[in-house]
Amino acid sequence: MAVAALTASLLGGNAASARPYPDPGLKERVATTLSLPTPPGGKNVKVLVFHASAGEEPPTVDAGIAAIEKIGLSGPAEGRFKTVATDDPAVFTNGKRLGTFNAVVFLTGGGDVLDPEQEAGLEAYMEAGGGFLGIHDAARTEPYSDWFTGLVGARPAADSPTAVQRATVEVGDRVHPATKDLPLEWKRPDTWLNWKENPSGDVHTVARVRELTYSPGKSANGWDHPVSWCRDYDGGRSFYTAMGGTAASFAETDFRDHLRGALAWTSRTSQADCKATIDSNYTAERLTQPNQPGQNDQIGEPHGLVTADDGRVFSIGRGGTDSSVPVVTDWNDPDIGRGRGEIHVYDPATKKSTLVGALDVFGNKGGGDELVKVEEGLLGIELDPDFATNGWVYLHYTPHSRINRDTHMAMRQVSRFTLDRATDKLDLASEKVLLDWPVQIHSCCHAGGGMAWDSKGNLYIATGDNNSSQFSDGYSGNNPEPNFKGVSFSDARRTAGNTNNLNGKILRIHPEDDGTYTLPKGNLFTGEEPDEGGGKTRGEIYVMGVRNPARISVDPATDTLYAGWVGPDAGEPSTTWGPAKYDTFAAITQAGNQGWPYCMGNKQPYRDRNLPDPKKPLGWYDCDAPRNESPNNDGLVKLPPVTGNTIWYSPQGGGVDYPRDENGVPSYKTDEQKELLPWLKGGGQATMNGPVYRYDADSDSTAKWPEYWDGKWFVGDFYDDTQPRHAVITDPKTAGKGGLPVHAESLRKIIPVGADGIRNLMDWKFAPDGSLYVQDYGRGFFTSDSKSALWRVTYTGGGPTPAVADLARKAEAQ
Repeated sequence: MAVAALTASLLGGNAASARPYPDPGLKERVATTLSLPTPPGGKNVKVLVFHASAGEEPPTVDAGIAAIEKIGLSGPAEGRFKTVATDDPAVFTNGKRLGTFNAVVFLTGGGDVLDPEQEAGLEAYMEAGGGFLGIHDAARTEPYSDWFTGLVGARPAADSPTAVQRATVEVGDRVHPATKDLPLEWKRPDTWLNWKENPSGDVHTVARVRELTYSPGKSANGWDHPVSWCRDYDGGRSFYTAMGGTAASFAETDFRDHLRGALAWTSRTSQADCKATIDSNYTAERLTQPNQPGQNDQIGEPHGLVTADDGRVFSIGRGGTDSSVPVVTDWNDPDIGRGRGEIHVYDPATKKSTLVGALDVFGNKGGGDELVKVEEGLLGIELDPDFATNGWVYLHYTPHSRINRDTHMAMRQVSRFTLDRATDKLDLASEKVLLDWPVQIHSCCHAGGGMAWDSKGNLYIATGDNNSSQFSDGYSGNNPEPNFKGVSFSDARRTAGNTNNLNGKILRIHPEDDGTYTLPKGNLFTGEEPDEGGGKTRGEIYVMGVRNPARISVDPATDTLYAGWVGPDAGEPSTTWGPAKYDTFAAITQAGNQGWPYCMGNKQPYRDRNLPDPKKPLGWYDCDAPRNESPNNDGLVKLPPVTGNTIWYSPQGGGVDYPRDENGVPSYKTDEQKELLPWLKGGGQATMNGPVYRYDADSDSTAKWPEYWDGKWFVGDFYDDTQPRHAVITDPKTAGKGGLPVHAESLRKIIPVGADGIRNLMDWKFAPDGSLYVQDYGRGFFTSDSKSALWRVTYTGGGPTPAVADLARKAEAQ
């Protein structure tokens, strides 16, 4: 930076500096006396280790200097550097000398170690493009300087624990050079600092410490406890780690690798993105306007979206209309429940939403008691993998023409339509019905609806258990008694737990060009399973035992299936009947049984019930060998073993678990519970599974989310209070086997919540350009309203730093 520009910056351009200097002219004089050339490169990369302390020098200093010296002399040649250590703060007012260092490491014991002139020199160094690495007690240095607070990012709480404790560090950034090669769950001893104010969202956090694994004390930060972070700061680069509080830390191979990567970025020998989780680097924009009164001209009652390769967004409306439109609820009326399932297309080129088609559906009912509301209608949409050439659109819906007003039964179906290129409208005459199955419509609810493709051209179809949420006090949906004309509507053993029923499942089929389908290998049943009751199976079933999976997704890189489903209504656990309501997410790597209505969570069983007295509790279900002994079962009696789920949460918290007896039955006592996933809370809750983001390095999109998010699974909830809106990392070794997520971070400020934000999340998908489209359902139920909208969330933070032209070793980098 030129001296004139540096002078102007030090005089007034540095908004981050709030520390008053005794002499108003000091900063100007410092700026004019410092001459900071562009930090060196090539073979002359140097790192300054500053270790002055206000009190006695801590034992970490010698160990830290030795470790940094070794890092600089070892490893790949492009990352090597020379280390110079000093405890003389005068180095910061010697511009000629200071300008020879690519990065400055603060290995201090804390305290006020710089006078105003020296701090001004450090500021000038950063503004000239320097790099800073703070280790552990560096966060206690210069306690009266707001600028230094900004440099390190946070200040320790006064009562942080001082004992050395072994804890688990969750490494969330899998691409930053400081963390990309570290274990997902890094178990190590250290002294762990708590923070007066949590810096997450203002800095880019690369690792967190899991408080469940040690004793954080009274000033604990909770599940989001940053331990290492970075950001571009005042023209330079700042990295801070709270680890390194013990001399032994510096002998650890992983900790040295952590420091090596941090020094590679701060000294400009490597690029890194330290902007990816800073909230202000994202913009959320509402795309659709409110519907005109009495019309759904912009958007229908939101119930799903899908993005096309050309950037257009297809969104569906379930069937509810504007609240001003009359709803027919009389079964004697031929228009009972008649609604319009709408397909709108938003074109980002024109920024307009257009109605391209509508289906006559059973689904326009809402409010009232259990026998009045309904969740049927237009439930899911997918575009053919070759949509760009064939224009095929797949819709999952309940046609009004196929309801029986006498038996209160309907047919649900998945159909293929063609989008007419000439008119850009859905050709309703082109419909080919791939698959259909009966559903009861006497009693609400649980229609499911999501669909997704894998890389082999298999179509996954999520179906709800078609069951009432009443008649079991909000616990297992296993009451065999209520029925309408012989069809049970409160026994999910008839549906989700039945191997011969397509409800309460995730189906997998391979659509063929002629409008039929074949069954891929590896589904749950072959049709030849032996059983003591002579029951039957359906070959379309990939996953059984799900309750109401509205949203599913498939990771295009791994073909892992991700799903979420809404739990029952019990507000608290029962020592008689079992767990409270668990809303659930699962990473699914092979065909299996996810448990409903026998078990939930991490294989927590419910109590059985049956005729003649469903109010009388029978034995606990065996999650490893469940049996369907319902009088409404026409499938196998012996069921596949239950697979534990990845994420579950209730009003009591996330990942709730209990002590278990000799038979594996939890105590279900609230005062004995533990939360395995403390970042989750429940209440009024409704899971909305999201996508796994995959970063496209070849895309030139300026809106795409950064590589940091690559491979992260987005999980959310319809509600925005304490429910999840997070990105999580699963361990490939345990994914699909009930393994817990190893890391989670909140998206609540990036995907904004609140009355004027995305309050009722209904669906979310990444577009080919890497931006995120989100549906807000609106503020009513079974209708569309002024808040029903399509949103887009884009990244505006720019690329990695430093720029390629500013790398210390340009030749090697290029």
